Amino acid sequence: MDISQAVAEELQVSVGGFSSAGCREANQDAFAAKHAVRKNVAKYKGVVACIADGVSCSDNGQQASHTSVTQFIDDYYSTPNSWGVRKSAAKVLTGLNSWLYHHGLQSDLRHNGLVSTFSSVIVKSNTAHLLHVGDSRIYRYRAGKLVQLTQDHSRKQGGRSHFLTRALGMDSRLDVDYQQEPVEVDDVLVLTTDGLHDWLSKQELEALLSRTELTAEELAHLIVQYAMKNGSDDNLTCLLVKIDALPQEDLQEASRQLTQRVIPPVLAEGNRIDQYEILRVLYSGTRSHVYLAKSHFDKKCYVLKAPSPNFADDFVYLQGFVREGWVGRQIDHPSVMKIHPYADASPFLYHVCDYVEGKTLRQWMIDNPAPSLEKVRQVAAEIVKPIRFFQRMGIVHRDLKPENIILTENGRVVLIDFGTAQAEGFDEISTVITEDVPVGATDYIAPEYLAGEKATAYSDLFSVGVIVYEMLTGKLPYRSRHSQVFDGIKPHYYQYIPATKYRSDLPAWLNLVLKKVCHPFPDIRYQVISEFIQDLSTPNQKILKELRESPLIQRNPLRFWKIMVLVLVMVVCIETYIIALG
Repeated sequence: MDISQAVAEELQVSVGGFSSAGCREANQDAFAAKHAVRKNVAKYKGVVACIADGVSCSDNGQQASHTSVTQFIDDYYSTPNSWGVRKSAAKVLTGLNSWLYHHGLQSDLRHNGLVSTFSSVIVKSNTAHLLHVGDSRIYRYRAGKLVQLTQDHSRKQGGRSHFLTRALGMDSRLDVDYQQEPVEVDDVLVLTTDGLHDWLSKQELEALLSRTELTAEELAHLIVQYAMKNGSDDNLTCLLVKIDALPQEDLQEASRQLTQRVIPPVLAEGNRIDQYEILRVLYSGTRSHVYLAKSHFDKKCYVLKAPSPNFADDFVYLQGFVREGWVGRQIDHPSVMKIHPYADASPFLYHVCDYVEGKTLRQWMIDNPAPSLEKVRQVAAEIVKPIRFFQRMGIVHRDLKPENIILTENGRVVLIDFGTAQAEGFDEISTVITEDVPVGATDYIAPEYLAGEKATAYSDLFSVGVIVYEMLTGKLPYRSRHSQVFDGIKPHYYQYIPATKYRSDLPAWLNLVLKKVCHPFPDIRYQVISEFIQDLSTPNQKILKELRESPLIQRNPLRFWKIMVLVLVMVVCIETYIIALG
């Protein structure tokens, strides 16, 4: 097999492999490689090459190895583009291992299980993602030197005999080695089974890989032949992935990609851009312009969002705008505003979004300064729906705030802005345009993100907690942090302000729930969103125990101050009585 294909805009690889049964009757090795035909899929999923070696003592070794490589590739390309390579591969391999293990248990003889080694290289952008379990291997050949990148999961029993300690289908629990390796042009990633690498020395393999006049397939065939001449008594497989070209990493190339489309001028009612007629200006600010427009194709109304011309040279902002469109196109959820694909023929940079009728949560908070606890619970339950969906998609929003949330007339919540969203699948694509400072509204983003750490799902949960706190009290749980944002802020600087300070009618246990979800340390916050929503209505026993053991001023501030007033009155009375006696 020989493949030479541009799998993304600038990434080009050559893949070639060869497998032989050697001196054995059946070949229980397997290998496969694939690139996506669609450029967009190839860009975000990369090119995949994998190799497997079924356990030779099992009658099912061949089925195990062939199933492993074919099913892994098919299922990997079916995972969402927003997932990173590690998450996608882990999900697929976990499911594959469970299937192999379960079906292996059906055999009358335990040694006839569906067990196989597995090694895979996924080249995406400028990085090779390596996945490995068993004693097949992955090497990197660069500038005449061969380096083994994986470690064998096996133990020697003397001579060439050894047994596996880890493999697919061996156990219900799977532990896969994962690592990332930067790649360079002319690198060759070499995948082999033990029937080959146990019979070739490092020097012999280096000498063979130096034969640059051969294609990848010819070279793989030659390497297998040499191992057979050296006396290999097992199946032999060699798979080569050669890096022919990589995406450009210079700022000029990155900026060119972001400015291929022109930022449209500021539009007014009655203007037309492509097939859309502007009906109304919904928002016009320093960063973006948002319009209600009607399509002359389907006669439907859409929202058009365009960057402000002021940001034509701000590549960090433009990258966020492009990312927002990418995220919106990956998502299909009723609680997230849909962004439609770009029109190929349009020279302009703007988003075409579904129109969502309603008011922002900020406006709702202004209209409802003291909402009932039950109403806030209902809104909170709606807010977490898109957040939970984002988590499943491997996306962190990073800028949750009342202005980015629409509340419809029927009480449904819709997220309308995700220009700051962080998606593993997007972030793995090489770029030199980086964010020097945290993005988002500083009053709502989590302390660890402000401190320079990577935002996580727990960071979004912090934002949700702040929003719920503000809906109830009209205030923020911490003092405004505008003056502290990039001044080495640390989570322990945060001093929580009890919600009962602003609303004495709130139950004391609810204050502890809000304190926990807004805690500056991520590991102390709720680890599951559903638990937070549940505790908003019914506190768990741990919360109630903490309440019972807390000082009276926290449990019942009103009662505490009544007692304090009574004590002060008694002190004054006693002092007055003593003075009168004197």
